[in-house]
Amino acid sequence: MSPPALPAALSETFERYSTDVSRRLLQIRSLIFNTAANTPGVGVLTETLKWGEAAYLTAASGSGTTIRLGTPKSAPDCCAVFVNCQTTLISDFRSHFADDFIFEGNRALIIPARAPLPEGPLVLCLRAALTYHLHKKQKAKAAVIKA
Repeated sequence: MSPPALPAALSETFERYSTDVSRRLLQIRSLIFNTAANTPGVGVLTETLKWGEAAYLTAASGSGTTIRLGTPKSAPDCCAVFVNCQTTLISDFRSHFADDFIFEGNRALIIPARAPLPEGPLVLCLRAALTYHLHKKQKAKAAVIKA
């Protein structure tokens, strides 16, 4: 599946990055849409701008947390996949994919623009973000059943 056409406002956002960073961010954007399309319960994504960066929301289903794409202040020649810092996602990613990504606090995984893309691990991280609330609800339901 191909991602939808890039909205004009987002096109301008991607154009402000270097060619390498923009190309990599667009690759990640495509992975986000493909992962959403192939993950049950996610549904249609809303693509918008948040804090001047491309953001992907599961507004229709409420299944996941927002994913934002940009660059980290500490490494503007790299790409960042940001998630809500109140989630456990980055901690979980760090414990499973420490050799695949660089991490920034509890808010982002950093991906070099010119190195090979760790597509397999990244898809797993994206799927976890896109289903974060869905899994929280399932865990809560299981806890109630056990009680």
